[in-house]
Amino acid sequence: MHHFSYRGGVLHAEDVAVPRIADEIGTPFYCYSTATLTRHYRVFTEALAGLDATVCFAIKANSNLAVIRTLIGLGAGCDVVSGGELQIALKAGAAPAKIVFSGVGKTEAELRLALASDVGQINVESEAELHTLSKIAAVMGKTARIALRVNPDVDAGSLDKISTGRKEDKFGVEWTMAPALYRKARTLPGIDPSGVAVHIGSQITSLAPFEAAFLRVRDLVLMLRADGFDIRHLDLGGGLGVPYDHNSNQTPPSPEEYGAMVKRTVGDIGCAFTFEPGRVIVGNAGIMVSRVISVKEGTSRSFIIVDAGMNDLVRPAMYGARHEIIPVLEAPPSSTTTAMDVVGPVCETTDCFAKGYPLPPLRAGNLVAFLTAGAYGAVMASSYNARALVPEVMVSGDQYAVVRRRPSFEEMVALEQMPPWVE
Repeated sequence: MHHFSYRGGVLHAEDVAVPRIADEIGTPFYCYSTATLTRHYRVFTEALAGLDATVCFAIKANSNLAVIRTLIGLGAGCDVVSGGELQIALKAGAAPAKIVFSGVGKTEAELRLALASDVGQINVESEAELHTLSKIAAVMGKTARIALRVNPDVDAGSLDKISTGRKEDKFGVEWTMAPALYRKARTLPGIDPSGVAVHIGSQITSLAPFEAAFLRVRDLVLMLRADGFDIRHLDLGGGLGVPYDHNSNQTPPSPEEYGAMVKRTVGDIGCAFTFEPGRVIVGNAGIMVSRVISVKEGTSRSFIIVDAGMNDLVRPAMYGARHEIIPVLEAPPSSTTTAMDVVGPVCETTDCFAKGYPLPPLRAGNLVAFLTAGAYGAVMASSYNARALVPEVMVSGDQYAVVRRRPSFEEMVALEQMPPWVE
């Protein structure tokens, strides 16, 4: 469910008419709904009732400070995968004890920052990282609370590019090697090996991969406890999918179904749990709005050219992802649709949002909205083709505010300078 709907034939974000925002700040832009963020967070946390659970929003899905602050206000912690994201979490007001630092390639500087910030948990992904962290912690006089991220060799069944739990993926330690590494961790200074972490991928639309991974992790926890380890924390990651294409027969599990599966597989294990949802919280809470530049009729294909490009929303070009596209002014019930290719102005053939997409008649100046764009949208945007980063807007009831403005050209080039040999 989301709070973007037609009222009187005009798309609204909660109680704000989308054309009003477009007229006042220009296009393209992202728009987030506070009501949807709130609802999705509460539905997810309510599904975990009865567990000692901390929900840490995955900042990689959407790093906007206003979004993060909204979720922190509801009780969320943060899952971060870089030093920059850690600083964003702290700036947004996250309690350090509710920050989990994940990521396969943490630098020494990032590990020092995590220890200095006293984050609640560092998810270690390799033996080399474990030794590096131990040395840094010993020098700083700190004890790192760690969970070893194990790779359970489970295929998430989602896109190949966003699966992370197979043995050939770069993430985590193969689960059969984990006991030996825990025994090594126990001997290292500055290390408290008190947790186990797992994360098998993103946009997962079946409970089966989760269940297979969690049962393997359960076995590992019991094995480690039998070996004398005080495993108190279990980080089950994120990855629950959302419905991008509402015309598809594929429906991801609900948070309620996910929560029931968690309780069934590991709920009796006596651990405090951490969850790292991203997409399922913010995906449907955001749209991207764009304006039609022109309609181009070709000999074999017809194109809707919009002012948003792959630099603004890269998922279709990168993953072949599909977003539902709707006109901001609702089409009359009697209107017919035509299969159109929806493309942007970027000088790349891959700058294509959809091919053969059924749309009602559109003309230059019309607005369209790309749904389910709140996750991995603005956060992955770039300034390719010297295009300004897309602004972000948040609505709450009948109010809206720009929460990241569009930079000027001068700001875009402010970090550049000429070398002395160039006149």
